[in-house]
Amino acid sequence: ITMKVNKPAQVKGNVKSQKWKDVRGKRHRPPINSSDLNSSPVMARVIQEHQAAVRKKKPNVKRLKKKAKTVPGSKKSTSPPGVKKSHTQTQTNGSSMLTVDESDESQDSQDWKALAQSTYRNGVESPDDMDIGTPGRLEGEALHYCAERDDRQKHAVLVMQKDQTLCFRGKCFLTCLYGRVEVMGFTIEEGQQSYPLFSPASHCPLTIVALGSADDTRDDGTEAAAILRKYLSSASRKKLVKRIRLNSSVILLEPMETPLTRFLSSFADLSELFSPPTELMSAVLDTPLNGLGMIPLANNIEGLTMSKSYRDALNTVVNACRGDMDGCAVILVCGTKNVGKSTFIRVLLNTLLNHTASIDYLEADLGQTEVTPAGCLSLSTIREPLLGPPFTHQSTPEHMIYYGQSSCESDLDRYLESLKALWHRRSQSRETPVIINTMGWIKGFGFQLLVDMIRIFPVSHVVQLGHGGSTQCPALTPEFLRTAHGCQTHPPAQTALDEFTESHSPPRSYVHLIVQSDFQGVARQGTSKHQRTNEHRELSLLAYLSQLQSPDPGPVRPLHCLTPYQVPHSAVAVGVTHCEVAPSHMLYAVNASLVGLCCLGEKVMSRGGPVLLSQAPICPCVGFGVLRGIDMVRGLYFLLTPVAPSILRNVNCLLLGAISLPACILATQSGFEGEMPYVTTDYSFDLSGAGKLRVFKGLIRPGQSGTTQ
Repeated sequence: ITMKVNKPAQVKGNVKSQKWKDVRGKRHRPPINSSDLNSSPVMARVIQEHQAAVRKKKPNVKRLKKKAKTVPGSKKSTSPPGVKKSHTQTQTNGSSMLTVDESDESQDSQDWKALAQSTYRNGVESPDDMDIGTPGRLEGEALHYCAERDDRQKHAVLVMQKDQTLCFRGKCFLTCLYGRVEVMGFTIEEGQQSYPLFSPASHCPLTIVALGSADDTRDDGTEAAAILRKYLSSASRKKLVKRIRLNSSVILLEPMETPLTRFLSSFADLSELFSPPTELMSAVLDTPLNGLGMIPLANNIEGLTMSKSYRDALNTVVNACRGDMDGCAVILVCGTKNVGKSTFIRVLLNTLLNHTASIDYLEADLGQTEVTPAGCLSLSTIREPLLGPPFTHQSTPEHMIYYGQSSCESDLDRYLESLKALWHRRSQSRETPVIINTMGWIKGFGFQLLVDMIRIFPVSHVVQLGHGGSTQCPALTPEFLRTAHGCQTHPPAQTALDEFTESHSPPRSYVHLIVQSDFQGVARQGTSKHQRTNEHRELSLLAYLSQLQSPDPGPVRPLHCLTPYQVPHSAVAVGVTHCEVAPSHMLYAVNASLVGLCCLGEKVMSRGGPVLLSQAPICPCVGFGVLRGIDMVRGLYFLLTPVAPSILRNVNCLLLGAISLPACILATQSGFEGEMPYVTTDYSFDLSGAGKLRVFKGLIRPGQSGTTQ
């Protein structure tokens, strides 16, 4: 594409794959560098903004080491009196080392140490410590005893005992200062970076679970008491230090504001996405955590619910990946709609990231995609935990194909061929596990597609989710696959001689796991605001478009105020993936629409006018853009996209699909004067030809063939 570039953009680098590492229960994570962050534009901006704010606000914050620190004045200290002793520690997330001078520990620190030791003396609790709480949900008065807020620095510190939980709505940054906590299967330990947590009204609320310390040899709380000096005032520290135990976890909670959250909250319908009024009635109000952007919830609102079969399947898959397998594990997850496939996959990905640096993720669900807008098939490398719903971690996959619809029923062959093309692009030498997400369509042709996928991919585990004691379709066991028919694959034909001689090759085997979901509302689409599947698709698309906003704090700029790229008609071909459009109407169809930015294998040839494709190609897609206008006089397309200019130079095809822009983009953005462009009420679908002409390219049922048997 030939274009005008207003300002240079950073070129996204390729990140080398990381080999699976068996660390036997102890996570070893590699340093996080800028190239890793570039793999996820939304998350990169979130983390980079927060790290810059942390460096500016508290440059001398130190992280805790794995081992217990030597306390000045104790028997462990061997330094002579009057000699300064410094500790140099390396953070597990690869950040620079910090040197801490112990001479800075004032008499105030010694007082906290003495107070902490008195709390644990002889294992007897002090009278002030009887309100520390028991394992369970943190709510009500318990939060006043175990949390303190610093209004000057705009953060709060929370002390949690082992097995205590905090369920909340909202958004925040979480840093583990002491001990360990778990969120959606991912373990956050002291010394690691801050992680953004998103718990909006559109999905199940997040739950923070305290795991306690992994080191039984550390001292009795004086280390944690020292860390509080950097975050709280003297009175607040004195209150919290009495509640710290050997198995306590201390976490720092900070407010979070990003281009994503600013852009979403600029629309009136989404202003309460992270603070739903229906749950505020059950929220724990007037706590030290209020004012940080997160709302603690009471016991009557459930977080993530895992059944026994759910936990057993997770343990089986994780243990298989950590063990010695012949090749890498390939886990296919399937099940009907609204049964929890996406949540199960997020928990599985996060749990595996406790043990390895990366996991490959193959997206085969067109409607409920995880890291891209809907209508895409993609192959991604997941390196960071997914601590929120899909729209909070939109990223650019390593390989992507734009199918253009939220369902594949109109063209099954193109769907399967696109998946095959993605799999062939994956390096077969990689030893990272692969997780395959599938559609919720498990009847008729949808079930036959599952059979095809198990045969096409080298699947080692099939996790089949169901509810009510059933999987709502036949169990996809290896024995069933011996006789099952797919759309493109069929069972091997056997003769009588084969049965006696066994000369035919035995079918490939895999582990089949059944998970029975047991949460409230299973198999039913949410009826509350923002919980319907079409709303989830719109949120993911809005999140992708939020990358057009500036990373600097400030007001949201509507899309009509942004300067687009100018693309000559002769530089790109235009096609439609989901319906038949007359060539004379093609530019009317693509104007003011979302288009996939694709790369054809052959050069686009033009005779001066627009280049139109007669059929949808299967080609790589690098991102998406909004075609906000067409200039027929100068022969230009005006395109808005967050894709970097260095990548846009390879784009020579714009594909229009059935994924339309959310209505709020066209109708409710601020700054319009007079009549809104592209918006009209003088239109009727009752007119002949007013709707889309859909063409079915799938299989034909015997009853529709018109032939008699």
